[in-house]
Amino acid sequence: MTITDTERIERILQQYEKKRAKEKERYQLIKDTEDFVMKNRQRAKDHYEKNKDKKRDKYNSDKDFLNAKSQYYYYKKTDRLDIFKEKYPNKIEILKSRNINI
Repeated sequence: MTITDTERIERILQQYEKKRAKEKERYQLIKDTEDFVMKNRQRAKDHYEKNKDKKRDKYNSDKDFLNAKSQYYYYKKTDRLDIFKEKYPNKIEILKSRNINI
């Protein structure tokens, strides 16, 4: 007896769905326990402490892009894109380098 590809795929999907259902059931049981809450908070604090320098560096490197994007969408919303293009040609170049269609 051989298993066809469709049967194998169905079986894998059923196994996955059962696994997800059990994980969800387990989470529902433990999500309100004091131990789980404390461990989760500690894990989040550790992650924050470990990665806050990365977030700061990423923000600082993208600061010009984020500012240009924010101004672009402001001028677009107020129907004054022509003024934006005249006033900030350097920001237009920043946006084009990141594939924002203008």
